[in-house]
Amino acid sequence: MSQFKQFSFKKFGYLKLQGIETDLSVTETLKDFIKVVFLKRGAEVMVDFKNYNLEQDSLFFVNAGQFFQLNEVISLGSILYYNRDFYCVEMHDKEVACDGILFHNVYEIPVVNLSNEQSVVIEKIFNEIQSEVIAEDSNLEEMLRVLLKQIIIKSTRIWKNTHEVHSDENRQELEFIRKFSQLVEWNFTTKHTVAAYADLLNITPKLLNKRITKFSKDTPNDLIKQRIVLEAQRMLAHTGLSVKEIGYKLGYEDPSYFIRLFTKQTGSAPQQFRKQYTTL
Repeated sequence: MSQFKQFSFKKFGYLKLQGIETDLSVTETLKDFIKVVFLKRGAEVMVDFKNYNLEQDSLFFVNAGQFFQLNEVISLGSILYYNRDFYCVEMHDKEVACDGILFHNVYEIPVVNLSNEQSVVIEKIFNEIQSEVIAEDSNLEEMLRVLLKQIIIKSTRIWKNTHEVHSDENRQELEFIRKFSQLVEWNFTTKHTVAAYADLLNITPKLLNKRITKFSKDTPNDLIKQRIVLEAQRMLAHTGLSVKEIGYKLGYEDPSYFIRLFTKQTGSAPQQFRKQYTTL
């Protein structure tokens, strides 16, 4: 069951997964929306070409343009989807904004695994959103935004507890990581080197490497290249652009160099990858 509301330029939708076989075209139609996906244990989902077979109830926070697909299994849960105007038109607390911790994280796809108690709380909010959308009472838009923010705040707290972000030092490092994540997100098509991001952060490349690898097995260079290749994967799956055109859009004048980079990172050539995931 799907419900969709539009408030001027602001768009918000609610999709209930009823436990029937998923129509894969549904997730394709939502690719331009930001999504908060609540899935029950046993579901299978792919986010940016990584499979998740859920052993417990979980939340996924998926940005517009990310590759997202529910596999052809019986899925129970719900999807909230909205555009940036709906939630990002105003300034929010930086940790729970549309470009906050859950949506820009260089270390992993932002998945929040829920305990039984946490799942009950989250599912209650989703059900309240569904009731609000159906009832269409006054102040519906603001109520939906409040309930959405509740989910993001609670999920951010769970994520931080899971990753043991308690001390002032760790909180400062988390903010640094978030800043680096944002810079990569904003500049990966034009800036490909660690030195370029170190300059933006006003530190040396050596110190940037030290701070990032403190919490990750991947180096800053790894993370930059992974983000570039991820965008190439998305364009191969979602567009009809040629490999040469994709490489050019990502800042590579030499197609052969771009193909070597892609193949090294993914284990397959761009055209082989496109045959696996194309939705055209």
